[in-house]
Amino acid sequence: MTAWAITFGLIYLALLCYAAYKTFVKNKSADEFMLAGKSIGSILGILTFAAALFSSFTFLGMPDLFRTSGVGAWVFLGVSDGAMVFMILWFGHRVRKKVKELGFKGMAGLVTTIYQNKWAGYVLFAGAFIFLVPYAAIQVKGMAMFMSAAFPGLVPFWGWALITICIILIYSQIGGFKALVYSDAIQGLLLLLTIWLICIGCLTKMGGFSSAVQQVKTINEKLLSVPGPKGLFNLQFLITSMIAIVMIPLTQPQMSTRIVVLKNSMSLHRMAIAVGVFAILVIFPTAFIGFYGAIHYANIPAQEFLGKALLSDQAGVVAGLAIIGLFACVLSATNAKVFALGSELRSLLGGNDKQVMLKVKLSLVLFATITFISAISISDQLALLSKTSFTGTAMMAPMVLSAVLSKRKPGNEIIAFTVVALVVFLLSLAGLIPAKLLGLNIELWLFILLAVAGTLSAIARKITQPQQNMPVVNGGIAG
Repeated sequence: MTAWAITFGLIYLALLCYAAYKTFVKNKSADEFMLAGKSIGSILGILTFAAALFSSFTFLGMPDLFRTSGVGAWVFLGVSDGAMVFMILWFGHRVRKKVKELGFKGMAGLVTTIYQNKWAGYVLFAGAFIFLVPYAAIQVKGMAMFMSAAFPGLVPFWGWALITICIILIYSQIGGFKALVYSDAIQGLLLLLTIWLICIGCLTKMGGFSSAVQQVKTINEKLLSVPGPKGLFNLQFLITSMIAIVMIPLTQPQMSTRIVVLKNSMSLHRMAIAVGVFAILVIFPTAFIGFYGAIHYANIPAQEFLGKALLSDQAGVVAGLAIIGLFACVLSATNAKVFALGSELRSLLGGNDKQVMLKVKLSLVLFATITFISAISISDQLALLSKTSFTGTAMMAPMVLSAVLSKRKPGNEIIAFTVVALVVFLLSLAGLIPAKLLGLNIELWLFILLAVAGTLSAIARKITQPQQNMPVVNGGIAG
């Protein structure tokens, strides 16, 4: 395994170095560095969106979720991702139309322009920061856990996390957004190949699909039904998680940016459809890896299960590829989130490009440092922490939708409602207020109230305000 991991690792690093050099020599402007000149084609668009969406959370979180909570994990992520394809198309066309009219440096800058209120941008940036940094930390922690299991005693847990963060910083500072797109393309292909090879290895040991299902049924029949043995996948959980996941293209800037930088509408169509196919292909095999764990490793910690199922029980070449595949996932996904926060900050800053870019590059160091600190202290419940991240950013969906859909200046009350929703959700996570009210989860109440408030605000504005043109500013930020 070690020899194969070193071989694949050297090949992967060589490809990254080539991508960083190729993009470095082409980065002649701030827009080229931060947004790749908004010229990403279909193939790269598909792979970069899929790679940013499916990361170590899929690689490590989903097998363990299938192992402990059963087939409801497919409804949680697979069905929700299928529904998200329609949101990519619907939202993609509308946000690209707005961007064509107003310019674009980031979603925070775009909503600032449309609301004509910088607090809109600040709230969007703050919400993204609060929920994306822990999400990025989850990726790094998952990788560090995996590497500690693969090479016990070689490097301490925090050392693997630090190595990952350093490589992320160096790569992004040299190559910019286009380099991230190339690393995403490599990661997407590696993830798909690796996850299927591991699945085939697990299925072979279980005697095939039918035998695997029968063995799981014998061990714990509740794994084959919803809500599962722990009762996790109840109706409220599935509804709130679907809402949260469907809203990812709107509310997570690393995804919104990848929609905006596509070169044309045809690229958007192809990307959306391909992402739906990719979701099925990459989530399906994690179910059988999880079932393998339920049969053989039901009562051990997640880290030990993953070390055995993905490494010890696989052929050396597959285990070596798994190590590099996971590292590629973490590098790509974490880079996407950290870089997106830098891009959002840029859209809120004023001044000349040179000064702004210096601040942005320093901010990337700060965001990466916070991610590292979070990674060595955060819980190892990868899938559930990811769901919390999706849910938190989804609170900002009405504010973004009001900006993108409105033909007039949206009401500032939507910004206030969003702030209240974010604060209430955070208080519920901290246990300072109840997580349920009248039998409904607090996040479901917040989704309902935000939707009603956004709708009433839009109706009131339509009645009281004439249609007006938005201020067009080249960078996508007014005043």
